[in-house]
Amino acid sequence: MARKNRNKILVPEARKGLDELKARVAHTNSPEDAKFEAAKEVNIPLKKGYNGLLTSQQAGKVGGRLGGSMVKELIRMAQEKLNKKS
Repeated sequence: MARKNRNKILVPEARKGLDELKARVAHTNSPEDAKFEAAKEVNIPLKKGYNGLLTSQQAGKVGGRLGGSMVKELIRMAQEKLNKKS
């Protein structure tokens, strides 16, 4: 049974900004290429199309790498903004 993706952006207008951030932290021009770049960095054989043969651990490494990098960048940006205010 396929699992439905439950990740939902609470503010739909933020999609463009999140996609730009994803591409920036993955050092790509396209948010669609970000996961492939992250997979390549950790030697995970991710390809376009079916990836059902990947283990949960492998898939988690790709998603965790992207999500973790995005959170770090958001924190860095917030700290920078706070430092400018003071």
